[in-house]
Amino acid sequence: MSNKNAYFQLQSRSDGTYLLLYPGSEQNKLVFREIDEYLRVKQIEYDKENLMRAVSNFVGGTSIKLTGKPHAKEKEYLYVQISEDKRKAIARFYPPMENGALLTKAEIVSELVRAGIKFGAKEKVIDQFLENRQYCYTYLIAEAMPQVDGKNAVFTYHFNTDLSRKPKLNVDGSVDFHQLETICPVREGDKLLTLTPAVMGKPGIDVTGRPIAPATVKKVTLRPEKNTCLSEDGLEMYTTVDGLVSLIAGKIFVSNIYDVPANVDTSTGDIKFPGSVIVHGNVITGFSVEAEGDIIVDGVVEGASLKAGGQIVLKRGIQGMGRGILEAKGNIITKFIENATVKSDGYVSTEAILHSNVAAKGDVTATGRKGFVVGGSIRSGNCISVRTAGSTMGTTTILEIGADPVYMEEFQKINDEFPLLEEELEKATQTIGILTRRMKTGERLSADKIAKLEEARETKERLEKQVQYMLSRMDDLEEIASMQSGGCIRVSGVIYPGCKVMIYNTPYHIRSEMKYCRLIKEHADVRMVEY
Repeated sequence: MSNKNAYFQLQSRSDGTYLLLYPGSEQNKLVFREIDEYLRVKQIEYDKENLMRAVSNFVGGTSIKLTGKPHAKEKEYLYVQISEDKRKAIARFYPPMENGALLTKAEIVSELVRAGIKFGAKEKVIDQFLENRQYCYTYLIAEAMPQVDGKNAVFTYHFNTDLSRKPKLNVDGSVDFHQLETICPVREGDKLLTLTPAVMGKPGIDVTGRPIAPATVKKVTLRPEKNTCLSEDGLEMYTTVDGLVSLIAGKIFVSNIYDVPANVDTSTGDIKFPGSVIVHGNVITGFSVEAEGDIIVDGVVEGASLKAGGQIVLKRGIQGMGRGILEAKGNIITKFIENATVKSDGYVSTEAILHSNVAAKGDVTATGRKGFVVGGSIRSGNCISVRTAGSTMGTTTILEIGADPVYMEEFQKINDEFPLLEEELEKATQTIGILTRRMKTGERLSADKIAKLEEARETKERLEKQVQYMLSRMDDLEEIASMQSGGCIRVSGVIYPGCKVMIYNTPYHIRSEMKYCRLIKEHADVRMVEY
Protein backbone atom coordinates (compact mmCIF):
# COMPACT_ATOMS: atom_id res chain seq x y z
CA MET A 1 0.00 0.00 0.00
CA SER A 2 1.23 3.51 -0.87
CA ASN A 3 -0.83 5.92 1.22
CA LYS A 4 -0.43 9.60 0.28
CA ASN A 5 -2.73 10.82 3.05
CA ALA A 6 -2.01 11.29 6.71
CA TYR A 7 -3.61 8.40 8.55
CA PHE A 8 -3.61 6.62 11.90
CA GLN A 9 -3.42 3.01 13.05
CA LEU A 10 -4.04 1.16 16.29
CA GLN A 11 -1.23 -0.93 17.74
CA SER A 12 -1.55 -3.37 20.62
CA ARG A 13 1.57 -3.97 22.76
CA SER A 14 2.17 -5.86 25.97
CA ASP A 15 2.07 -2.65 28.01
CA GLY A 16 -1.07 -1.22 26.41
CA THR A 17 -2.74 0.15 23.28
CA TYR A 18 -1.01 2.77 21.11
CA LEU A 19 -2.05 5.02 18.25
CA LEU A 20 0.43 5.47 15.40
CA LEU A 21 0.17 8.70 13.39
CA TYR A 22 1.56 8.74 9.84
CA PRO A 23 2.18 12.03 8.02
CA GLY A 24 0.81 12.92 4.61
CA SER A 25 0.91 15.96 2.32
CA GLU A 26 0.21 19.48 3.58
CA GLN A 27 -3.29 19.29 2.08
CA ASN A 28 -4.15 16.08 3.96
CA LYS A 29 -3.72 16.49 7.68
CA LEU A 30 -5.19 14.40 10.45
CA VAL A 31 -8.31 15.71 12.11
CA PHE A 32 -8.75 15.04 15.82
CA ARG A 33 -12.54 14.79 15.50
CA GLU A 34 -12.20 11.84 13.10
CA ILE A 35 -9.78 10.00 15.38
CA ASP A 36 -12.02 10.65 18.38
CA GLU A 37 -15.06 9.21 16.56
CA TYR A 38 -13.06 6.11 15.50
CA LEU A 39 -11.85 5.45 19.05
CA ARG A 40 -15.37 5.93 20.39
CA VAL A 41 -16.68 3.28 17.97
CA LYS A 42 -13.86 0.93 19.05
CA GLN A 43 -14.69 1.64 22.72
CA ILE A 44 -11.18 2.72 23.66
CA GLU A 45 -10.83 5.17 26.58
CA TYR A 46 -7.95 7.66 26.40
CA ASP A 47 -6.70 11.09 27.47
CA LYS A 48 -8.34 13.49 24.99
CA GLU A 49 -6.20 16.51 25.82
CA ASN A 50 -2.98 14.55 25.37
CA LEU A 51 -4.13 13.15 22.02
CA MET A 52 -5.40 16.53 20.83
CA ARG A 53 -1.97 18.11 21.50
CA ALA A 54 -0.20 15.25 19.76
CA VAL A 55 -2.42 15.48 16.66
CA SER A 56 -2.07 19.26 16.34
CA ASN A 57 1.73 19.20 16.80
CA PHE A 58 2.88 16.03 15.05
CA VAL A 59 5.10 16.26 11.99
CA GLY A 60 6.72 12.87 11.44
CA GLY A 61 5.62 9.44 12.63
CA THR A 62 4.31 9.60 16.17
CA SER A 63 3.36 6.87 18.63
CA ILE A 64 0.86 7.81 21.38
CA LYS A 65 -0.08 5.56 24.26
CA LEU A 66 -3.85 5.56 24.67
CA THR A 67 -4.38 3.10 27.52
CA GLY A 68 -2.43 0.61 29.64
CA LYS A 69 -4.66 -2.24 28.50
CA PRO A 70 -3.86 -4.23 25.34
CA HIS A 71 -6.69 -4.16 22.81
CA ALA A 72 -8.16 -7.04 20.87
CA LYS A 73 -6.95 -7.30 17.28
CA GLU A 74 -8.92 -4.92 15.01
CA LYS A 75 -9.62 -5.65 11.37
CA GLU A 76 -9.82 -3.10 8.56
CA TYR A 77 -12.73 -0.71 9.18
CA LEU A 78 -15.15 1.04 6.78
CA TYR A 79 -17.14 4.19 7.66
CA VAL A 80 -20.05 5.14 5.35
CA GLN A 81 -21.89 8.47 5.31
CA ILE A 82 -24.96 9.20 3.20
CA SER A 83 -25.59 12.84 2.26
CA GLU A 84 -28.65 14.59 3.63
CA ASP A 85 -30.36 14.62 0.23
CA LYS A 86 -29.43 10.91 -0.18
CA ARG A 87 -27.91 11.59 -3.59
CA LYS A 88 -24.36 10.62 -2.62
CA ALA A 89 -22.55 8.38 -0.17
CA ILE A 90 -18.90 8.61 0.82
CA ALA A 91 -16.66 5.98 2.36
CA ARG A 92 -13.51 6.26 4.46
CA PHE A 93 -11.36 3.25 5.26
CA TYR A 94 -9.17 2.76 8.35
CA PRO A 95 -6.25 0.30 8.56
CA PRO A 96 -6.27 -2.86 10.66
CA MET A 97 -3.86 -3.56 13.47
CA GLU A 98 -0.69 -5.37 12.53
CA ASN A 99 -1.67 -8.79 11.08
CA GLY A 100 -5.36 -7.74 11.28
CA ALA A 101 -7.79 -8.96 8.64
CA LEU A 102 -8.45 -6.94 5.49
CA LEU A 103 -11.93 -6.36 4.12
CA THR A 104 -12.95 -8.38 1.09
CA LYS A 105 -15.07 -7.01 -1.73
CA ALA A 106 -18.05 -9.00 -0.50
CA GLU A 107 -17.62 -7.58 3.02
CA ILE A 108 -17.42 -4.02 1.68
CA VAL A 109 -20.63 -4.50 -0.31
CA SER A 110 -22.27 -5.99 2.78
CA GLU A 111 -21.24 -2.95 4.87
CA LEU A 112 -22.71 -0.60 2.26
CA VAL A 113 -26.03 -2.44 2.37
CA ARG A 114 -25.98 -2.37 6.18
CA ALA A 115 -25.45 1.42 6.01
CA GLY A 116 -28.61 1.76 3.89
CA ILE A 117 -27.16 1.92 0.38
CA LYS A 118 -29.39 0.02 -1.99
CA PHE A 119 -28.62 1.72 -5.31
CA GLY A 120 -25.74 3.32 -7.15
CA ALA A 121 -22.80 1.59 -5.43
CA LYS A 122 -19.65 2.19 -7.51
CA GLU A 123 -17.96 -1.17 -8.10
CA LYS A 124 -15.00 0.49 -9.83
CA VAL A 125 -14.32 2.59 -6.75
CA ILE A 126 -14.35 -0.52 -4.56
CA ASP A 127 -11.93 -2.23 -6.97
CA GLN A 128 -9.74 0.88 -6.95
CA PHE A 129 -9.50 0.71 -3.15
CA LEU A 130 -8.73 -3.01 -3.16
CA GLU A 131 -5.90 -2.47 -5.70
CA ASN A 132 -4.37 0.45 -3.78
CA ARG A 133 -5.69 0.90 -0.27
CA GLN A 134 -5.83 4.57 0.75
CA TYR A 135 -6.71 5.20 4.38
CA CYS A 136 -8.36 8.34 5.76
CA TYR A 137 -9.25 9.19 2.17
CA THR A 138 -12.76 10.07 0.99
CA TYR A 139 -14.14 7.80 -1.71
CA LEU A 140 -17.39 8.62 -3.54
CA ILE A 141 -18.73 5.11 -3.03
CA ALA A 142 -22.32 5.49 -4.29
CA GLU A 143 -24.23 8.02 -6.36
CA ALA A 144 -27.91 8.47 -7.18
CA MET A 145 -29.35 8.32 -10.66
CA PRO A 146 -30.53 11.95 -11.06
CA GLN A 147 -34.03 12.77 -12.10
CA VAL A 148 -34.64 14.28 -15.54
CA ASP A 149 -36.73 17.41 -15.15
CA GLY A 150 -39.38 18.04 -17.73
CA LYS A 151 -40.30 21.29 -19.46
CA ASN A 152 -43.30 23.50 -18.85
CA ALA A 153 -45.80 24.13 -21.58
CA VAL A 154 -44.94 27.30 -23.52
CA PHE A 155 -47.26 29.76 -25.23
CA THR A 156 -46.06 31.55 -28.37
CA TYR A 157 -48.27 34.52 -29.19
CA HIS A 158 -48.54 35.70 -32.79
CA PHE A 159 -49.61 39.24 -31.91
CA ASN A 160 -48.16 42.02 -29.77
CA THR A 161 -48.72 41.41 -26.06
CA ASP A 162 -46.38 44.17 -24.85
CA LEU A 163 -48.77 46.87 -23.70
CA SER A 164 -45.87 48.91 -22.31
CA ARG A 165 -44.81 49.84 -25.83
CA LYS A 166 -45.25 53.58 -26.34
CA PRO A 167 -46.85 55.09 -29.46
CA LYS A 168 -44.51 56.46 -32.08
CA LEU A 169 -43.95 60.20 -32.34
CA ASN A 170 -43.90 62.23 -35.54
CA VAL A 171 -41.00 64.55 -36.32
CA ASP A 172 -42.96 67.49 -34.88
CA GLY A 173 -43.44 65.58 -31.61
CA SER A 174 -47.11 64.69 -32.10
CA VAL A 175 -48.42 61.14 -31.66
CA ASP A 176 -48.64 59.06 -34.84
CA PHE A 177 -52.15 57.60 -34.61
CA HIS A 178 -51.64 55.73 -37.87
CA GLN A 179 -49.04 53.40 -36.33
CA LEU A 180 -50.38 52.42 -32.92
CA GLU A 181 -48.64 49.09 -32.42
CA THR A 182 -50.53 48.55 -29.18
CA ILE A 183 -53.69 47.94 -31.23
CA CYS A 184 -53.68 44.52 -32.91
CA PRO A 185 -56.22 44.07 -35.72
CA VAL A 186 -56.79 40.50 -36.95
CA ARG A 187 -58.57 38.87 -39.86
CA GLU A 188 -60.67 35.72 -39.76
CA GLY A 189 -58.38 32.68 -39.84
CA ASP A 190 -55.29 34.43 -38.43
CA LYS A 191 -53.21 32.33 -36.06
CA LEU A 192 -53.19 33.79 -32.56
CA LEU A 193 -51.36 31.28 -30.40
CA THR A 194 -49.21 28.15 -30.58
CA LEU A 195 -48.87 25.82 -27.60
CA THR A 196 -45.70 23.80 -27.16
CA PRO A 197 -46.86 20.96 -24.88
CA ALA A 198 -45.21 20.18 -21.59
CA VAL A 199 -42.51 17.49 -21.58
CA MET A 200 -42.84 15.16 -18.60
CA GLY A 201 -39.76 14.45 -16.51
CA LYS A 202 -38.38 11.10 -15.39
CA PRO A 203 -37.84 10.16 -11.74
CA GLY A 204 -34.36 9.33 -10.46
CA ILE A 205 -33.30 6.92 -7.69
CA ASP A 206 -31.36 7.96 -4.60
CA VAL A 207 -28.68 5.78 -2.99
CA THR A 208 -31.23 4.32 -0.54
CA GLY A 209 -33.30 3.05 -3.47
CA ARG A 210 -36.08 5.61 -3.14
CA PRO A 211 -37.38 7.52 -6.18
CA ILE A 212 -36.39 11.17 -6.73
CA ALA A 213 -39.37 13.01 -8.12
CA PRO A 214 -38.70 15.39 -11.02
CA ALA A 215 -39.77 19.03 -10.72
CA THR A 216 -43.48 19.58 -11.18
CA VAL A 217 -44.28 20.44 -14.77
CA LYS A 218 -46.95 22.95 -15.67
CA LYS A 219 -49.31 21.21 -18.07
CA VAL A 220 -51.68 23.36 -20.09
CA THR A 221 -54.57 22.49 -22.34
CA LEU A 222 -55.81 25.05 -24.82
CA ARG A 223 -59.46 25.95 -24.67
CA PRO A 224 -61.17 28.06 -27.31
CA GLU A 225 -62.16 31.53 -26.18
CA LYS A 226 -64.96 33.58 -27.66
CA ASN A 227 -64.49 34.17 -31.41
CA THR A 228 -61.65 31.63 -31.63
CA CYS A 229 -61.19 27.99 -32.63
CA LEU A 230 -58.48 25.35 -32.17
CA SER A 231 -56.59 23.19 -34.64
CA GLU A 232 -57.34 19.45 -34.71
CA ASP A 233 -54.38 18.65 -32.45
CA GLY A 234 -55.45 21.39 -29.99
CA LEU A 235 -52.05 23.13 -30.18
CA GLU A 236 -52.97 26.22 -32.23
CA MET A 237 -55.63 28.88 -31.80
CA TYR A 238 -57.17 30.88 -34.64
CA THR A 239 -59.61 33.79 -34.79
CA THR A 240 -63.02 33.17 -36.34
CA VAL A 241 -63.86 36.87 -36.83
CA ASP A 242 -62.32 40.10 -38.06
CA GLY A 243 -61.59 42.34 -35.09
CA LEU A 244 -59.04 43.31 -32.45
CA VAL A 245 -57.05 40.86 -30.33
CA SER A 246 -55.59 41.51 -26.89
CA LEU A 247 -54.29 39.56 -23.93
CA ILE A 248 -56.29 40.39 -20.81
CA ALA A 249 -55.56 38.66 -17.49
CA GLY A 250 -53.80 35.81 -19.29
CA LYS A 251 -56.67 35.15 -21.69
CA ILE A 252 -56.85 35.90 -25.39
CA PHE A 253 -59.70 38.25 -26.12
CA VAL A 254 -60.85 38.62 -29.73
CA SER A 255 -63.57 41.19 -30.11
CA ASN A 256 -65.63 41.87 -33.12
CA ILE A 257 -65.91 45.62 -33.42
CA TYR A 258 -68.91 47.82 -32.74
CA ASP A 259 -68.51 50.50 -35.38
CA VAL A 260 -70.23 53.85 -34.68
CA PRO A 261 -70.16 55.81 -37.97
CA ALA A 262 -70.88 59.22 -36.40
CA ASN A 263 -71.34 60.61 -32.88
CA VAL A 264 -72.34 58.85 -29.69
CA ASP A 265 -75.37 60.97 -28.83
CA THR A 266 -79.15 60.76 -28.74
CA SER A 267 -79.13 58.80 -31.98
CA THR A 268 -77.14 55.92 -30.37
CA GLY A 269 -77.69 56.28 -26.66
CA ASP A 270 -75.17 54.84 -24.20
CA ILE A 271 -73.08 52.00 -25.56
CA LYS A 272 -72.17 48.86 -23.63
CA PHE A 273 -70.46 46.24 -25.77
CA PRO A 274 -68.62 42.95 -25.05
CA GLY A 275 -66.05 43.69 -27.72
CA SER A 276 -64.19 46.78 -28.94
CA VAL A 277 -65.85 50.05 -29.97
CA ILE A 278 -64.72 52.44 -32.69
CA VAL A 279 -66.42 55.85 -32.76
CA HIS A 280 -65.79 57.83 -35.95
CA GLY A 281 -67.32 61.01 -34.55
CA ASN A 282 -67.47 62.60 -31.08
CA VAL A 283 -68.78 61.32 -27.73
CA ILE A 284 -71.26 63.97 -26.59
CA THR A 285 -71.67 65.20 -23.01
CA GLY A 286 -73.78 62.99 -20.78
CA PHE A 287 -73.28 59.77 -22.74
CA SER A 288 -71.15 56.75 -21.91
CA VAL A 289 -69.25 54.03 -23.74
CA GLU A 290 -68.31 50.79 -21.98
CA ALA A 291 -66.34 48.08 -23.78
CA GLU A 292 -64.69 44.87 -22.64
CA GLY A 293 -62.07 45.43 -25.34
CA ASP A 294 -60.60 48.71 -26.65
CA ILE A 295 -62.31 52.05 -27.28
CA ILE A 296 -61.09 54.18 -30.20
CA VAL A 297 -62.55 57.63 -30.83
CA ASP A 298 -61.66 59.62 -33.96
CA GLY A 299 -63.24 62.82 -32.66
CA VAL A 300 -63.48 64.62 -29.31
CA VAL A 301 -64.84 63.25 -26.05
CA GLU A 302 -66.84 65.85 -24.16
CA GLY A 303 -68.25 65.51 -20.63
CA ALA A 304 -68.78 61.81 -21.18
CA SER A 305 -67.68 58.55 -19.54
CA LEU A 306 -65.49 55.96 -21.28
CA LYS A 307 -64.59 52.67 -19.59
CA ALA A 308 -62.53 49.99 -21.36
CA GLY A 309 -61.30 46.53 -20.46
CA GLY A 310 -58.44 47.17 -22.89
CA GLN A 311 -57.05 50.49 -24.13
CA ILE A 312 -58.59 53.89 -24.80
CA VAL A 313 -57.29 55.78 -27.84
CA LEU A 314 -58.60 59.31 -28.50
CA LYS A 315 -57.24 60.63 -31.77
CA ARG A 316 -58.15 64.15 -30.72
CA GLY A 317 -58.74 64.38 -27.00
CA ILE A 318 -61.17 64.96 -24.12
CA GLN A 319 -62.78 68.26 -23.10
CA GLY A 320 -64.31 66.91 -19.94
CA MET A 321 -66.06 70.03 -18.61
CA GLY A 322 -65.44 68.66 -15.12
CA ARG A 323 -67.58 65.59 -15.89
CA GLY A 324 -65.45 63.62 -18.34
CA ILE A 325 -64.09 60.24 -17.20
CA LEU A 326 -61.63 57.89 -18.88
CA GLU A 327 -60.98 54.51 -17.21
CA ALA A 328 -58.95 51.73 -18.84
CA LYS A 329 -57.43 48.43 -17.76
CA GLY A 330 -54.84 49.04 -20.45
CA ASN A 331 -53.14 52.23 -21.70
CA ILE A 332 -54.73 55.58 -22.46
CA ILE A 333 -53.44 57.48 -25.49
CA THR A 334 -54.95 60.85 -26.33
CA LYS A 335 -54.09 64.20 -27.95
CA PHE A 336 -55.04 66.24 -24.90
CA ILE A 337 -56.83 65.97 -21.53
CA GLU A 338 -58.83 68.92 -20.24
CA ASN A 339 -61.03 69.12 -17.12
CA ALA A 340 -61.35 65.35 -16.83
CA THR A 341 -60.66 62.42 -14.53
CA VAL A 342 -58.39 59.77 -16.02
CA LYS A 343 -57.44 56.37 -14.57
CA SER A 344 -55.23 53.80 -16.29
CA ASP A 345 -53.82 50.44 -15.23
CA GLY A 346 -51.18 50.94 -17.94
CA TYR A 347 -49.54 54.20 -19.05
CA VAL A 348 -51.03 57.56 -20.10
CA SER A 349 -49.57 59.27 -23.17
CA THR A 350 -50.74 62.73 -24.25
CA GLU A 351 -49.51 66.13 -25.45
CA ALA A 352 -51.25 68.30 -22.86
CA ILE A 353 -53.07 68.02 -19.54
CA LEU A 354 -55.14 70.94 -18.23
CA HIS A 355 -56.88 71.05 -14.84
CA SER A 356 -57.41 67.30 -14.72
CA ASN A 357 -56.82 64.47 -12.27
CA VAL A 358 -54.76 61.75 -13.95
CA ALA A 359 -53.69 58.51 -12.28
CA ALA A 360 -51.71 55.67 -13.90
CA LYS A 361 -49.97 52.57 -12.65
CA GLY A 362 -47.37 53.06 -15.37
CA ASP A 363 -45.76 56.24 -16.76
CA VAL A 364 -47.58 59.49 -17.43
CA THR A 365 -46.05 61.22 -20.44
CA ALA A 366 -47.00 64.73 -21.60
CA THR A 367 -44.39 65.61 -24.19
CA GLY A 368 -44.60 66.08 -27.93
CA ARG A 369 -45.26 69.42 -29.58
CA LYS A 370 -46.87 71.04 -26.52
CA GLY A 371 -46.07 68.80 -23.60
CA PHE A 372 -47.49 70.86 -20.76
CA VAL A 373 -49.31 70.06 -17.52
CA VAL A 374 -51.24 72.88 -15.86
CA GLY A 375 -53.45 72.53 -12.79
CA GLY A 376 -54.94 69.40 -11.23
CA SER A 377 -52.95 66.40 -10.10
CA ILE A 378 -50.88 63.79 -11.92
CA ARG A 379 -50.16 60.49 -10.18
CA SER A 380 -47.92 57.75 -11.52
CA GLY A 381 -46.67 54.49 -10.08
CA ASN A 382 -43.39 54.97 -11.98
CA CYS A 383 -42.38 58.15 -13.84
CA ILE A 384 -43.87 61.44 -15.01
CA SER A 385 -42.33 63.06 -18.11
CA VAL A 386 -43.39 66.59 -19.15
CA ARG A 387 -42.05 69.48 -21.16
CA THR A 388 -43.65 72.19 -19.01
CA ALA A 389 -45.27 71.88 -15.56
CA GLY A 390 -47.37 74.67 -14.04
CA SER A 391 -47.55 78.18 -15.42
CA THR A 392 -46.20 81.70 -14.92
CA MET A 393 -49.43 82.44 -13.00
CA GLY A 394 -48.41 79.99 -10.24
CA THR A 395 -51.26 77.59 -10.93
CA THR A 396 -51.35 74.82 -8.32
CA THR A 397 -50.19 71.63 -10.02
CA ILE A 398 -49.47 68.38 -8.18
CA LEU A 399 -47.03 65.85 -9.59
CA GLU A 400 -46.91 62.65 -7.53
CA ILE A 401 -44.80 59.51 -7.86
CA GLY A 402 -45.39 56.58 -5.57
CA ALA A 403 -47.20 53.34 -5.05
CA ASP A 404 -50.07 52.13 -7.18
CA PRO A 405 -52.47 55.10 -7.55
CA VAL A 406 -55.27 52.84 -6.33
CA TYR A 407 -53.43 52.51 -3.01
CA MET A 408 -52.74 56.23 -2.94
CA GLU A 409 -56.42 57.02 -3.46
CA GLU A 410 -57.35 54.56 -0.72
CA PHE A 411 -54.85 56.21 1.63
CA GLN A 412 -56.28 59.66 0.89
CA LYS A 413 -59.85 58.42 1.37
CA ILE A 414 -59.00 56.88 4.75
CA ASN A 415 -57.15 60.06 5.70
CA ASP A 416 -60.27 62.13 4.92
CA GLU A 417 -62.72 59.81 6.68
CA PHE A 418 -60.65 59.15 9.80
CA PRO A 419 -61.36 62.50 11.61
CA LEU A 420 -65.12 62.06 11.05
CA LEU A 421 -64.95 58.54 12.44
CA GLU A 422 -63.04 59.71 15.51
CA GLU A 423 -65.59 62.48 16.08
CA GLU A 424 -68.45 59.97 15.93
CA LEU A 425 -66.58 57.64 18.30
CA GLU A 426 -66.04 60.49 20.75
CA LYS A 427 -69.78 61.23 20.78
CA ALA A 428 -70.64 57.58 21.46
CA THR A 429 -68.04 57.45 24.25
CA GLN A 430 -69.46 60.62 25.86
CA THR A 431 -73.01 59.23 25.72
CA ILE A 432 -71.89 56.01 27.41
CA GLY A 433 -70.00 57.99 30.07
CA ILE A 434 -72.95 60.27 30.92
CA LEU A 435 -75.54 57.50 31.16
CA THR A 436 -73.19 55.17 33.09
CA ARG A 437 -72.45 57.87 35.70
CA ARG A 438 -76.17 58.51 36.14
CA MET A 439 -76.74 54.80 36.76
CA LYS A 440 -73.91 54.70 39.33
CA THR A 441 -75.56 57.52 41.31
CA GLY A 442 -78.63 55.31 41.66
CA GLU A 443 -80.79 56.97 39.04
CA ARG A 444 -83.28 54.64 37.36
CA LEU A 445 -83.00 55.13 33.62
CA SER A 446 -86.04 55.04 31.37
CA ALA A 447 -86.41 52.36 28.72
CA ASP A 448 -85.49 54.92 26.04
CA LYS A 449 -82.28 55.84 27.88
CA ILE A 450 -81.32 52.17 28.37
CA ALA A 451 -81.91 51.54 24.64
CA LYS A 452 -79.81 54.60 23.85
CA LEU A 453 -77.01 53.28 26.12
CA GLU A 454 -77.01 49.88 24.39
CA GLU A 455 -77.01 51.52 20.98
CA ALA A 456 -74.07 53.75 21.99
CA ARG A 457 -72.12 50.71 23.23
CA GLU A 458 -72.72 48.84 19.98
CA THR A 459 -71.76 51.93 18.00
CA LYS A 460 -68.58 52.39 20.06
CA GLU A 461 -67.57 48.75 19.55
CA ARG A 462 -68.22 48.99 15.81
CA LEU A 463 -66.35 52.28 15.44
CA GLU A 464 -63.38 51.07 17.48
CA LYS A 465 -63.02 48.12 15.10
CA GLN A 466 -63.21 50.50 12.12
CA VAL A 467 -60.62 52.83 13.64
CA GLN A 468 -58.31 49.89 14.36
CA TYR A 469 -58.70 48.63 10.80
CA MET A 470 -58.07 52.10 9.34
CA LEU A 471 -54.92 52.60 11.42
CA SER A 472 -53.63 49.18 10.41
CA ARG A 473 -54.49 49.78 6.75
CA MET A 474 -52.79 53.19 6.77
CA ASP A 475 -49.64 51.57 8.19
CA ASP A 476 -49.77 48.96 5.42
CA LEU A 477 -50.22 51.59 2.71
CA GLU A 478 -47.40 53.74 4.12
CA GLU A 479 -45.14 50.68 4.17
CA ILE A 480 -46.04 49.91 0.55
CA ALA A 481 -45.18 53.49 -0.41
CA SER A 482 -41.91 53.43 1.56
CA MET A 483 -40.78 50.27 -0.22
CA GLN A 484 -41.06 51.92 -3.64
CA SER A 485 -38.00 53.44 -5.25
CA GLY A 486 -36.50 54.40 -8.57
CA GLY A 487 -39.26 56.65 -9.95
CA CYS A 488 -38.64 60.19 -11.08
CA ILE A 489 -40.17 63.31 -12.61
CA ARG A 490 -38.54 64.46 -15.85
CA VAL A 491 -38.90 68.05 -17.04
CA SER A 492 -37.46 68.75 -20.49
CA GLY A 493 -38.52 72.43 -20.36
CA VAL A 494 -39.61 74.44 -17.31
CA ILE A 495 -41.31 73.63 -14.01
CA TYR A 496 -42.86 76.75 -12.44
CA PRO A 497 -43.46 77.85 -8.83
CA GLY A 498 -46.84 76.64 -7.63
CA CYS A 499 -46.05 73.05 -8.51
CA LYS A 500 -45.98 70.56 -5.67
CA VAL A 501 -43.91 67.43 -6.12
CA MET A 502 -44.52 64.29 -4.05
CA ILE A 503 -42.15 61.34 -4.46
CA TYR A 504 -42.89 58.30 -2.30
CA ASN A 505 -44.66 60.42 0.35
CA THR A 506 -41.86 63.00 0.48
CA PRO A 507 -43.11 66.49 -0.51
CA TYR A 508 -41.14 69.15 -2.37
CA HIS A 509 -42.48 72.62 -3.25
CA ILE A 510 -41.15 74.43 -6.30
CA ARG A 511 -40.12 77.92 -5.13
CA SER A 512 -38.45 79.14 -8.32
CA GLU A 513 -38.31 78.22 -12.00
CA MET A 514 -36.28 75.11 -12.76
CA LYS A 515 -35.25 73.97 -16.24
CA TYR A 516 -34.12 70.72 -17.85
CA CYS A 517 -34.06 68.64 -14.70
CA ARG A 518 -35.06 65.40 -13.05
CA LEU A 519 -36.57 65.23 -9.60
CA ILE A 520 -35.73 62.09 -7.66
CA LYS A 521 -35.88 60.85 -4.08
CA GLU A 522 -32.47 60.34 -2.50
CA HIS A 523 -32.50 58.99 1.04
CA ALA A 524 -35.20 61.00 2.84
CA ASP A 525 -35.19 64.07 0.55
CA VAL A 526 -36.33 65.04 -2.92
CA ARG A 527 -33.58 66.65 -4.97
CA MET A 528 -33.03 67.94 -8.46
CA VAL A 529 -30.42 66.39 -10.77
CA GLU A 530 -29.44 67.04 -14.37
CA TYR A 531 -31.91 65.93 -17.05
